[in-house]
Amino acid sequence: MKPRLNVHVAHELFEKVEIAAKRPDVTKAAVVEAALMGFFSKEFDDQRDGALIRRLDRLTRQYDKLERNLSITTETLALYIRFFLTVTPPLPGADQDAARALGKERFDYFITQLSRRLAGGKNMVRDVLEEINADESEFFTARELDALRAVKTAASPQQSEGQKKPNGEAASKHTGASVAGEDQEDDHV
Repeated sequence: MKPRLNVHVAHELFEKVEIAAKRPDVTKAAVVEAALMGFFSKEFDDQRDGALIRRLDRLTRQYDKLERNLSITTETLALYIRFFLTVTPPLPGADQDAARALGKERFDYFITQLSRRLAGGKNMVRDVLEEINADESEFFTARELDALRAVKTAASPQQSEGQKKPNGEAASKHTGASVAGEDQEDDHV
């Protein structure tokens, strides 16, 4: 016989226990016992902590990305302002009205383009980074890349006896293209 426990709980919790106990083969005592087991369980704590850690890791990655983008944006703006102030000569008084009109027209065009980019989900920083992102083909010829892949495949220490060719050469499970794809995935992690 199990020991008896009398407790007082909030009305909301009591209603939830009653709803859960309406299922077949479930009693109020079983619901309360399962809740207490979860409360005192180390596994429950580990699951909760694991979920919090994953969430914090994701938030940290998002923050780092935002910080990087803000840094790029700030540096770009500072460089533009410096360039603009050093290159643009002051205008004589007679030309200032025409310059203001032209400036207003250009600014309206700028706002229109900005609205289109934002509505289309485009991101200038991402576009620029993709544009300047160097590919390995920009540093090596196709023949040099093939030679590098062959050396990498031959030097791979994870080969088992079942993966060797009869003449002692290491057999490759991958083509040259998939090895390059793996390299690119490793760089982005």
